[in-house]
Amino acid sequence: MELAENGNREVDLDRFDRRIVEALSEDGRMPVTTLAARVGLTKTPCQTRLKRLIDEGVIRGFRAVIDPGRIGRDHVAFVEVKLSDTTEKALSAFNAAAAALAEVEQCHMIAGPFDYLLKVRTRDIAAYRRVLGEKISALPHVANTSTYVSMEAVKDAGA
Repeated sequence: MELAENGNREVDLDRFDRRIVEALSEDGRMPVTTLAARVGLTKTPCQTRLKRLIDEGVIRGFRAVIDPGRIGRDHVAFVEVKLSDTTEKALSAFNAAAAALAEVEQCHMIAGPFDYLLKVRTRDIAAYRRVLGEKISALPHVANTSTYVSMEAVKDAGA
């Protein structure tokens, strides 16, 4: 096992492991017997592989996929954030504060002309404006932001 570029330990996966990961990424609630049949194994070896994939951190968990529209979070905006300070202390402060905002669905540090890209979900543009003005702009070390509103999700892996 080698270290990947991100510093994580890369796990060797054979074809059965890859089939398990692919099947569960499509349906995480699949019973083990169904999973075993789908990947071409019997139940016990499939369970053993599944446990190993969980223990090794390949499978980090199982979650419900929520329809954002049904809970009033249809509006999606992507926000470029430029910081006034990019020392490790400033980055850590921003990371912790951004992670704590319920409206921030994703936060990525970017190599480019800005420092972070946020995916923000709110009820509508008015709610987004409040979140931007009262929460995002108030995050530690934020110098400026630029917003891009999504008109349609053509592909959303989380759906």
